[in-house]
Amino acid sequence: MSQSLRLDKLFDVRGRIALVTGGGTGLGWMIAEGLAVNGARVYITGRRKNVLEQAAAKFAQENKGDGSVTARNGLKSVVRLVMDVTDKASILAVHDVIKAQEGRLHILVNNAGIAGPFATFFNDPSAPEHKDAETLGCALFDSASFEDWANVYTINTFSVYFVTTALLGLLAKGSEDVPGYTSSVINLGSISGNTKLAQNKFAYNSTKSATTHLTKMLSTEFALKKIPIRVCSVAPGVFPSELTDPIITPDLVEKHANGIIPVPMGRAGTAQEMAGTVIYLVSPAGCYTTGEEILTDGGYIAVNPSMR
Repeated sequence: MSQSLRLDKLFDVRGRIALVTGGGTGLGWMIAEGLAVNGARVYITGRRKNVLEQAAAKFAQENKGDGSVTARNGLKSVVRLVMDVTDKASILAVHDVIKAQEGRLHILVNNAGIAGPFATFFNDPSAPEHKDAETLGCALFDSASFEDWANVYTINTFSVYFVTTALLGLLAKGSEDVPGYTSSVINLGSISGNTKLAQNKFAYNSTKSATTHLTKMLSTEFALKKIPIRVCSVAPGVFPSELTDPIITPDLVEKHANGIIPVPMGRAGTAQEMAGTVIYLVSPAGCYTTGEEILTDGGYIAVNPSMR
């Protein structure tokens, strides 16, 4: 028993097959790199081939000659695949690649997402849009279109459903590998899906709330139907990414957090904190956890109005 409690056993992801959507930059890359350097074979997907190539090449160069991050057949453990998470044919094409190359999948991270549309005037009481309720209502009405809302929902929420269901069979196969280990889906939510504040972006925040609820529905339905796949979500606060800024200074933390009370920890999150949270959930240590969302937000939700 004592051997199973060692760190290298508790959080062991060696030999696991993972797929991270939006895996070439930001939070997706933090997660993908964290899994890969610890021995997982990680497929990173996105629409921009050049971004994926740069990430994979950088990983290969930085880990050159390191046998701990070399997968079978001498291939490095980061593999790039172009995929549009809003296109069913593109999703199925990636399914076919994973099926042919691996025959199974252990970890799916639904990370792909976009921000906006923004109503930048909303939290500025001196803005002319706040003249009266009629003016404010008209400004909000005019600030985005139905298409704008549909686009952010399609990428942030709808894709989670379609990618997960397309890969369900491969994930179930992954649960057959090691007794007691179950494959898992990790959906990237956000503190924006937990706060009652709009943060100038009603559409984005509601997509993340929907993703959190979708996570819970999937985890419950899979459990009831005895499908051996766990589904959890991680809700980040302010982290460096393409949706925020590549480097987050203390003043930028509050710009992006956009709360009533400042983030208690006074800083952005780190790659170590993001990757570590996901590794816990997808490793043996997390195999008794499903249907849960972990907030990695520096205390933001603890001090701002939330649905928690």
